Amino acid sequence: MVTISPLAGKPVPPSRLIDVAKLVAAYYDRKPDPAIPAQRVAFGTSGHRGSPFHTSFNEAHILAVSQAVCDYRASAGIDGPLFIGIDTHAVSRPALESALEVFAANGVETFIDAQGGYTPTPVISHAILTYNHGRAGGLADGVVVTPSHNPPEDGGYKYNPPHGGPADTDITRIIERTANDYLAAGLAGVRRIPYEQARRAACVHRHDYITPYVADLGAVLDMESIRAADVAIGIDPLGGAAVAYWQPIIERYRLNATVVSTVVDPTFAFMTADWDGQIRMDCSSPYAMARLIELGSRFDVAFANDTDADRHGIVAGTDGLMNPNHYLATAIDYLFANRPGWSPQAAVGKTVVSSSLIDRVTARLGRRLVEVPVGFKWFVDGLIDGGFGFAGEESAGASFLRHDGTVWTTDKDGIILGLLAAEITARTGHHPGAAYRRLTAEFGTPHYARIDAPATARQKALLKSLTPEQVGLHELGGEPIRATLTRAPGNDAEIGGLKVVAENGWFAARPSGTEEVYKIYAESFVSEDHLHRIQGEATTAISTLFASQAAP
Repeated sequence: MVTISPLAGKPVPPSRLIDVAKLVAAYYDRKPDPAIPAQRVAFGTSGHRGSPFHTSFNEAHILAVSQAVCDYRASAGIDGPLFIGIDTHAVSRPALESALEVFAANGVETFIDAQGGYTPTPVISHAILTYNHGRAGGLADGVVVTPSHNPPEDGGYKYNPPHGGPADTDITRIIERTANDYLAAGLAGVRRIPYEQARRAACVHRHDYITPYVADLGAVLDMESIRAADVAIGIDPLGGAAVAYWQPIIERYRLNATVVSTVVDPTFAFMTADWDGQIRMDCSSPYAMARLIELGSRFDVAFANDTDADRHGIVAGTDGLMNPNHYLATAIDYLFANRPGWSPQAAVGKTVVSSSLIDRVTARLGRRLVEVPVGFKWFVDGLIDGGFGFAGEESAGASFLRHDGTVWTTDKDGIILGLLAAEITARTGHHPGAAYRRLTAEFGTPHYARIDAPATARQKALLKSLTPEQVGLHELGGEPIRATLTRAPGNDAEIGGLKVVAENGWFAARPSGTEEVYKIYAESFVSEDHLHRIQGEATTAISTLFASQAAP
């Protein structure tokens, strides 16, 4: 089982904070060796991530990836503007400067924040979709420089094509392969001009990201009800990219809201340590959210976002921090009863590792459930055409449609999920925690957890390529197995692991893309002890499978 650090939920000692100057120096000074797999460009479900200290996120990576993006745009006929934003991690701004050197040298019309500030992931998605609305050509795309909620020493780079959401694997494979070719060639072929020249280039424009996004919020949320009910709201940006957005939102919609901290510090010294003693801006973690949880009783509802504001953490008064799965189910139940402009055919999208409480709520609503593999990219098409009213994943990321049933964002939007908690409170008279308790009275209480177990590269490859016949389980937690899945039932795409389902419990196992572990997600509608039984049976089944497939 997981061992909780004694530092969890407590302020981090100064000795454990990053040295920003050394980190930035490593970004420029360390040169990746493309012969070492860990130093190559690798796009996972959320783009390329790494750390300058590990020579996995350095200037050469960003120059190579940015040229690869330019090449992809040219090959795909994408010739509109590129919207680019950054979060507050220490190496995000150096990476932005590197990217601009390449984009300007390639003549890409590039839009950066007007004030030189930070831009959340959902705002980039919103900007792309708003610009492209009604256009047949000259389409825009975007880049977000962020490693999401990862520790302060990390950097990340995500590409969003003209549909506004995360690029699919066909696109990221092209960009990844091209970027690694540039690394192998010592960056030969990468077009680049000095940063000061790039910043003054005619193709680089300053853009007001804040005003259009803030002004449009009334199209997706009932902001007037929140104001009229005088809901007391607490907001913690966790020192992230949404920090400059909340005051304009509060002022425009005259909300009774308090931003509990506007501090931006690349060491994130204000954070409390996560479960393992590391700094991680994970708004779904009670340890990382200790400050806002402590303040929660002061407000009717409070919420936080991670560093690029694509995730949400909801503090429901004295109920404390809601489990992301619990809030997703609560949001779905509320939205489909309070959005008359949505199509009667609009479905609920969820990932295979999200709670089955969502299944039960969706069935009662009479809506179709679409269960897909992990990754928000699987929801993009359904959000664009209005086929998904709501789409969400267990890691506290979601988006939903405008009041009129059209697309809002095709990437996760933690800002609207936080404000939705205030709308629920305003319209129902009780916070989302109370709404969740009503769901459990109707459907039962889910007990859900994720654990990690060690796995070699060979074992991870085996897990990723399993067939249902190889698993060989007939019971789970004392119940007959109803389904053994290696492909998602919603779109028949490979899970990249397996899911085993019984009447009152399930588990899913997937290999980590970055660590020598595999992840076991499990849930029981019986009890915590039953959950532990399922976890034990899952671990035993996977270990037996590994042993049976071991090389002689």
